[in-house]
Amino acid sequence: MHYSGDDLFTRISFMIRPKDRIGLVGKNGAGKTTLLRLMCGIEVPRGGEIVIPEETTIGYLPQEKEHNSQQTVLKEAFLAFDEINRLEQQIAQTGTLLASRDDYESAAYHRLIEKLAVLNERFAMIGGQSLEGEAEKVLLGLGFERSDFSRPMAEFSNGWQMRVELAKLLLKKPSLLLLDEPTNHLDIESIQWLEQFLQGYYGAIIMVSHDRAFLDNVCNRTIEISQARIYDYKGSYSDYVSNREQRVESQVAAYNNQQREIREIERFIERFRYKSTKAKQVQSRVKLLEKMDEVIVDDRDQSSIHFRFPPAPHSGKIVVEAKKVTKHYGALEVLNSIDLTILRGEKIAFVGRNGEGKSTLSKIIARLLEHEGELKLGHLVSMGYYAQNQGDMLDPEQTVFETLDEIAIGDMRTKVKSLLGAFLFSGETIDKKVKVLSGGEKSRLSLAKLLLKPTNLLVLDEPTNHLDMQSKDILKSALLRFDGTLIVVSHDRDFLQGLTTKVYEFRKPVIREFIGDIYDFLEARAIEKLDELNLARPKQVESSDSQPSVNKTNYAQRKLIDKELRKTDKEIESIENNIQQLELQLETMNEVLKNPAAYAGNTIDDAWYKQYNGIKQEIQQLMENWDEKHREKDELTSKLAQFQ
Repeated sequence: MHYSGDDLFTRISFMIRPKDRIGLVGKNGAGKTTLLRLMCGIEVPRGGEIVIPEETTIGYLPQEKEHNSQQTVLKEAFLAFDEINRLEQQIAQTGTLLASRDDYESAAYHRLIEKLAVLNERFAMIGGQSLEGEAEKVLLGLGFERSDFSRPMAEFSNGWQMRVELAKLLLKKPSLLLLDEPTNHLDIESIQWLEQFLQGYYGAIIMVSHDRAFLDNVCNRTIEISQARIYDYKGSYSDYVSNREQRVESQVAAYNNQQREIREIERFIERFRYKSTKAKQVQSRVKLLEKMDEVIVDDRDQSSIHFRFPPAPHSGKIVVEAKKVTKHYGALEVLNSIDLTILRGEKIAFVGRNGEGKSTLSKIIARLLEHEGELKLGHLVSMGYYAQNQGDMLDPEQTVFETLDEIAIGDMRTKVKSLLGAFLFSGETIDKKVKVLSGGEKSRLSLAKLLLKPTNLLVLDEPTNHLDMQSKDILKSALLRFDGTLIVVSHDRDFLQGLTTKVYEFRKPVIREFIGDIYDFLEARAIEKLDELNLARPKQVESSDSQPSVNKTNYAQRKLIDKELRKTDKEIESIENNIQQLELQLETMNEVLKNPAAYAGNTIDDAWYKQYNGIKQEIQQLMENWDEKHREKDELTSKLAQFQ
């Protein structure tokens, strides 16, 4: 695929299996969204083909979509059942045809029976018996309240309307789901619900996401797009990161070996170019150089923001104190009598479903909203605030440089360009107008503004929106070194993990405090929900003979896994022996290559080089098999540990 100039993809091939959970990764502009659009037929490849079986259905969720629906939320969700309505009609028509025939032994009659069976199977599989219950379950899981079901779509923001689009897609149950940044508009609870839904989804899934935890929890395969090629990894995103480093190291080693080999061949050619007795060997080496496939080392994009916050000025022990803070939007009560004390040096996360008051309290602390009750900032508190829509608050007519130069004071005026450089703005880019910047560039520019004056209280509302994974890691690293007080609103669990030591959960119109980081909070919430479930569930009498049966089953499974483990160990040992023998053979041939004159009995011709390259390829294949067997061993060991 190409648009202009270089190919976006060059002769890439891969297969999607029915239960695959694929994370599609690669740097910005690599072609992730384009690949999704190709698979669902919105775009057409310039070469090659995309083969889709006739029975395969595809559902595609883009990052953004224009909405103009006049329906209520529930009626819009019901549009997902168009296929069910068609199936009902086809089932009725086929049943009528069968009833009107009496040629029970004919092939045509049997074809009708088979068609009816297939239609009924599909009807049952996509929930034709329980439409309303399915729609309500998915909408509730994605964060809607029952009272929202009868509200018109136009009353909701674009983010909430995208949730309805996602709900429709999940309700259609296509055999292949293509999801482009599906968590962009979701809160932590909705993301967790979506994770569980996708883990149990019957079909295949391909998704693009910058949420590392989401990818790790859903995906069992990762496809990376890099330099017009793809690399296919078995495992989650974290597995991919580890394996990719190994792959690049292998590429560097292979590149260095190839360069050394080329230099040796060139030296041979130069040395014997004018000797008639060596003419044949020289020609064979010239041809070898011409045929040699160049080893390419992946170009790792190392550009990322790099900065640290200025040392925090000293402040009083109490940084924020709220008493009976209440906030209404018309008849809607968002916060009710909130009491809150934040101490110097605390790192706090505000979490909860969208619309529960997180951003509202952040704005109140930043003194941007009127409210009832009392909220005081402590002695000598200097605050930096990053709004969720901070990029939209920049002056679109100013340049990047003017945006910072306008508010820089004192010594910082001389450091504006170096500060912009730390946030990837350099050369001509500092003269770009804000209105032409991407979402990610606006986010970086807004973060740079925070560094223009020292602060001891940072209030950040969704600071990772539009940032890629590498930039998120740099921001997190800078916040970990920040020695002031931090309040951060985020639904990115990986970003919050280890960053904060206290969590405030917002459940309109009140908040609750949890000590610990985000995963401590999520674990506590899970236990709380389980306790509620157990209280609601009548106690069941356990069968006295159930335990021995369970133990017997566990023993049989453990024995089977142990057998597979021993078999895998033997296969690994065999592969290692083969590699050792081939490497000894290759080492001998390398000695011949280094000094052909010393090994007069060896004829270095095309057949010799063919054998030489064949051994190298065989070693490479064995190494890949060795890696695969070790992954199998790790999985078996993990399974065995569950029975200890």
